[in-house]
Amino acid sequence: MLHTIEIPDFPAVAAGIIVFFLGAFLTRRVAVLKNYNIPEPVAGGLAAALITWAAYSLFDVEIAFDLSTRDELLVVFFVTIGLNARISDLVAGGRMLGILLAVTIAFIILQNCVGLLGTLAFDLPRPVSVLLGSASLIGGHGTAIAWGPTIEAATGFEASAEIGIASATLGLVCAALIGGPIAKYLIDRHQLEAKADGGPVVGLPYESDGLEAGAVNHISIMRSILAIYIAIIIGYVVDEAIASAGLKLPLFVSCLLVAIAISNTVPMLFPNLPWPARTRALAVISDYSLSVFLAMSLMSMQLWTLAGLGGPLIGVLILQVLGTSLFIVFLFFRLMDSNYTAAVLSSGFAGFTLGATPTAIANMSSVTKRYGPAPLAFIILPMVSAFFVDLANALIIRYFVAL
Repeated sequence: MLHTIEIPDFPAVAAGIIVFFLGAFLTRRVAVLKNYNIPEPVAGGLAAALITWAAYSLFDVEIAFDLSTRDELLVVFFVTIGLNARISDLVAGGRMLGILLAVTIAFIILQNCVGLLGTLAFDLPRPVSVLLGSASLIGGHGTAIAWGPTIEAATGFEASAEIGIASATLGLVCAALIGGPIAKYLIDRHQLEAKADGGPVVGLPYESDGLEAGAVNHISIMRSILAIYIAIIIGYVVDEAIASAGLKLPLFVSCLLVAIAISNTVPMLFPNLPWPARTRALAVISDYSLSVFLAMSLMSMQLWTLAGLGGPLIGVLILQVLGTSLFIVFLFFRLMDSNYTAAVLSSGFAGFTLGATPTAIANMSSVTKRYGPAPLAFIILPMVSAFFVDLANALIIRYFVAL
């Protein structure tokens, strides 16, 4: 008889922190994890997911986590990204932003074409192609859940919802595992180096584990938290206004845009006011929120739900991973100028085209911890992956569903 253990919100956060430290232990003890830039929360989260799978398989115990705080941590993380953003960087990166957007839209179409080939090869209804493509991979679990019932109603294919969720889950795992190795290959092959920058954005280097005089204190941490909370409060108001206008966006997008706005106006209006942008204190909060969010996301995966969905799902996903890797190495990296920032963006591109924006940021963070900062990458990728792509993906999905 199956017994379910419900882990409430507060203990679930504590478990997420423990899982992060498990991942940190693994990446320091298992050389291949650190050498290939596998993020600590990914290593720990996957290990925890395997443990819960073993509990389910061996003892008929299902462990379920309340993830309410996890979603709040995602908002906090994107606000830290916005507070670090400089308009000058966005202007300088305007060309790269445009290229990234164009390449991403082209890749959405390519991803759905691969899914369409999968439906033809395995004799599945054609609209299912998006559940093996951009609806579940670039779109993630939310988009897959939204489109699953629609496709099931249109085709009568009862496993639509399950395939979409399973594809999103496996895609997330693959995204977290291939981004770091791709960046390592590109950086080592082309002998790329980071340029000196004015301060940390996210991804404090491994060498920062020791104490550094004046690096972080309680005042700098509290100043950073205050700026984050002000941005979130205003972001809530902006999000309500956008929703009332008929446009529904994720809350973190509104908060990200507000954070960018206030971080580029407040320091100019009040030049003597200490501002947390690109400080180590803000980087600590950024790393914390991202690490715990990703650890909780991965540790809560119910891997046993994937056991009966082999065949078509695994076959198409292998094609998607291979196609993504080749696309990045031979096309994306070159289009993004073949420099260090392009290599970091490559790890992020793998992260969000197969998984989700937080996975992309975690991949890039793990790379910059080892090789050095790439602040522009952390600004332009979320602008595309968390804002523009959702709109383009929705239109493209509708086209493929209508085929």
